[in-house]
Amino acid sequence: MAASVLLASFLMLTCLLLAEGKTHRVAPGPAAGPLNLTTILEKSGQYKTLLRLLKETQVGVQIQSQLNNSYNGLTLFAPTDNAFSSLKAGALNGLNNQEQVSLVLYHVLPRFYSPSMFESSSNPVNTQASGSDGVYTLNVTGTSNQVNISTGVDQAEISNILYSEFPLTVYSIDKVLLPYQLFGPKPPEAAPAPAPVAAHKKKHKKAAEDLAAAPAADADIKASGTRLKKSKLMWGLALWGFLFFVGSLM
Repeated sequence: MAASVLLASFLMLTCLLLAEGKTHRVAPGPAAGPLNLTTILEKSGQYKTLLRLLKETQVGVQIQSQLNNSYNGLTLFAPTDNAFSSLKAGALNGLNNQEQVSLVLYHVLPRFYSPSMFESSSNPVNTQASGSDGVYTLNVTGTSNQVNISTGVDQAEISNILYSEFPLTVYSIDKVLLPYQLFGPKPPEAAPAPAPVAAHKKKHKKAAEDLAAAPAADADIKASGTRLKKSKLMWGLALWGFLFFVGSLM
């Protein structure tokens, strides 16, 4: 009898425990969505300026499209808001729309780079802004503890890894990467070409000759006037003599 009661109690307790566990079972979390660069940057809260530029230049849309269709992956160097704040006043506003696009693309490498891959990478490294003429490139040097990026205008260091899983790596950097083509020293403006020396001398020689010939020309004019007066006087005398001769015959 006691054994029956004990068995019944055990069965009842087992049923209660199963029911309790069923009642408090934790629902499975939502399945992971597609990779989203904007979400990665928004989590930190330190990349508002970069997010704005990605949106205004449409580079963010381009990156998202490439992540879904690229076999090489992408690498983004993400300057913090403090990095943008340290720029000289008007540095961004002084760029036109196309130059702003080039600036943002300059921070994107057209392949996936893990930190260790920078130790063996060859320089210069092409960016998404690079063309066939080899402009808008970077020099990246890496060790096991530090990665430095040089543009020819400034240098930056990777301070943190925000995300690193193929096809995307996002590195936080402490400086905005300034392309030499946009922020390097401007070549001096070419001075206007001087007038050809020979033509210059010829012009002055002619002016001098004209000046020297002016008195002679005046003298010729005066001489011609004198000769004309003498000729008129002689013709007048001859005519008067002829008339006097005719008158004496009559």
